[in-house]
Amino acid sequence: MVGTALVAAPAVGAQTTPETFAPLAEKISDSVVNITTSTTVAARTGPGPVVPEGSPFEDFFRDFMDRGQGQGQGEPRRSQALGSGFVISEDGYIVTNNHVIDGADEISIEFFNGESLDAEVVGTDPKTDLALLKVASDAPLKPVPFGDSDEAAVGDWVMAMGNPLGQGFSVSAGIVSARNRALSGTYDDYIQTDAAINRGNSGGPLFNMNGEVVGVNTAILSPNGGSIGIGFAMSSNVVSKVVDQLREFGETRRGWLGVRIQDVTDDLAESIGLADARGALVSDVPEGPAAEAGMEAGDVILSFNGNDVGDTRELVRRVGDAQIGATVPVTVWRNGNSEELEVTLGRREDAEAVPASVNRDAPESSSESEILGVTVQQLSAEMRDSLGLPGGTEGLAVMDVNGESAAYEKGIRAGDVITEAGQEKIASVADLEDQIATARDAGRKTVLLLIRREGDPRFVALPVEE
Repeated sequence: MVGTALVAAPAVGAQTTPETFAPLAEKISDSVVNITTSTTVAARTGPGPVVPEGSPFEDFFRDFMDRGQGQGQGEPRRSQALGSGFVISEDGYIVTNNHVIDGADEISIEFFNGESLDAEVVGTDPKTDLALLKVASDAPLKPVPFGDSDEAAVGDWVMAMGNPLGQGFSVSAGIVSARNRALSGTYDDYIQTDAAINRGNSGGPLFNMNGEVVGVNTAILSPNGGSIGIGFAMSSNVVSKVVDQLREFGETRRGWLGVRIQDVTDDLAESIGLADARGALVSDVPEGPAAEAGMEAGDVILSFNGNDVGDTRELVRRVGDAQIGATVPVTVWRNGNSEELEVTLGRREDAEAVPASVNRDAPESSSESEILGVTVQQLSAEMRDSLGLPGGTEGLAVMDVNGESAAYEKGIRAGDVITEAGQEKIASVADLEDQIATARDAGRKTVLLLIRREGDPRFVALPVEE
């Protein structure tokens, strides 16, 4: 029998497997550094372990406590931590993770040639877990350039270098596994890679095959603390902007729009007549730039400064990257039409959230009604006090929610307050019923509700089919 072998033709333009990473490793090794931090830790002053006399562990604990007393019982001790970083300028600027140097009293930088220098912190940004350090060197240092992380495609080869597990300079290689990963931060834009990243690699660079930094190794996903091939590097396009601000100002200066927002789901889009689930739905407009420009709760931000807005994450990043004090065009969807606003941005770091309130008195009522699976009652003065609401807040208090209803599935719970329906303020059960009827008459499948929980607003679209 003659077998037939099937061989897939290589994709046009795809990266070929490197025969060796040695030239790249040699090219960038002088720019990657090991970082050692030293921190003073207060000694434990409480009583030591109590071991019964005659216990087989008595000798062990006596020796242990004697060694501790030999170092000075109750005296502070020094704790060390290890990380990585890389040089970005000849005059000594070094990038690393904020968590590598956070709280450190002393920071020592070790270069590939064995030289060590003390470093000072220029600035930090906990939101992106980045820090900028500075060393004084007699000779110019060898920097590495930032690359364009947006050009890093899934499947591209990348190489990590750093100080894994304190073993010194080490190189690992892999591919870009995924792009645009979000972990927990507002400004997250991580590259996922299967290049081995372990403790001590934090703050080190992730290189493309041109020797450009496309990411800063920050975190791993692991059940045991070691690499399982799921590592995350903050993308260079985020890093470079943060570093430029830290270098110029010693702090970040992000744009501030002044709104609370949530993603637009399919049912939310249908309830407000938006063809596609896109943009960022404004749930509240405290005092600030957006309020001054006439933005309202219920608006959907479709475009910011000439760029389409896909979701809340994209809007936050675009606003954060915008220049403070700049007046930018913002397109919003309001009452079935697009409107253009001009917003002069503030500075996010200086902003203080100011909860919005309604300055009108609500009529008193004690009757309960069940609507769309939600038992509601008109807000009374006592309810406003117990829920911590401003004195003039109008709306309906949620007393109970049917566990089998769509409202329960959408997350509405007892203690919530419904302040708007169909993007109109409501003060009574009749107001809510009118808005539900209006939605049905207009052929809509859902009605849009504005829910407040402990002061935080959120829009929910509930089905209104009878």
